Amino acid sequence: MLSQKYKTAFITGASSGIGRAIAEMLLAEGVRVWGTARDTARLAPLAQKHPGAFTPVALDLDDSDAAMAALEKAACNAGATGTTADALGLTRSFDIVINNAGYGAFAPFASVDFSLWQKQLDAMLATTARLAQTAFRAMQARRRGCLVNISSLVVDFPLPYMSGYNMAKAGLSALSASLAFEARGTPVCVIDFRPGDYRTSFNHVMQPASGNPAGVAQDERVASVWKTVDAQFNAAPLPERAARDLRRALRRGRSGTVRSGTFFQARLAPLGARLLPGRLLRAIAAHYFGDR
Repeated sequence: MLSQKYKTAFITGASSGIGRAIAEMLLAEGVRVWGTARDTARLAPLAQKHPGAFTPVALDLDDSDAAMAALEKAACNAGATGTTADALGLTRSFDIVINNAGYGAFAPFASVDFSLWQKQLDAMLATTARLAQTAFRAMQARRRGCLVNISSLVVDFPLPYMSGYNMAKAGLSALSASLAFEARGTPVCVIDFRPGDYRTSFNHVMQPASGNPAGVAQDERVASVWKTVDAQFNAAPLPERAARDLRRALRRGRSGTVRSGTFFQARLAPLGARLLPGRLLRAIAAHYFGDR
């Protein structure tokens, strides 16, 4: 049971998809979970199913200061169960912190106002990095814990027309690599968890060509790629598979990159990326996404 090693966990974006599956996995392992959503009503099923073990937290990555306050409040709440703050006032409550929350915006990079990409980068990279810093600092102070940043296989294979998402996830992956180096020789671990396509609501809440000027949404090339992306998500494995992969990584307790998904996405494709020339990889990606 993971609870023999980890007692408490904090997960952003726990109301659905991979975040919900991870929360359910940790709760089944006996770990007490504080899970976040912008609207805590979406967390009610988890709270009702796991009374006393799951605590809903309101957190919106678009409001960085409020997100930090939400983490601190949750940490104080978790600390009341038996953990305390250290001499520097750093929270020592969460054994696991999982930065999972995020969203997609599907549009040609040049066709929309840059504010769309700026907002996404601010939320998914800058605010998430602030949360990671607070968690990592506390783990270093108490010399225990695991920080998990949920990036994506887009780090290896960027999705067309999702520039903001690709940039944010690549930056988060780079942050994980930096922190893993800093954690070397300590009991703290940092995991860069890269899931591929999973059957969640991700593609349903992401509007194709959102915010584009009139007519761009009808671009045949954009529409073709969107059709492929949507079909891939709908046919993908369920997110419980990602939760099982993360469980194995947490049990090992070692820093590093963990890829999760189908054999093709998580094993074969990354191997090909290391062996094949860039020009051929771009041609394969174009074919894969139906951009012929």
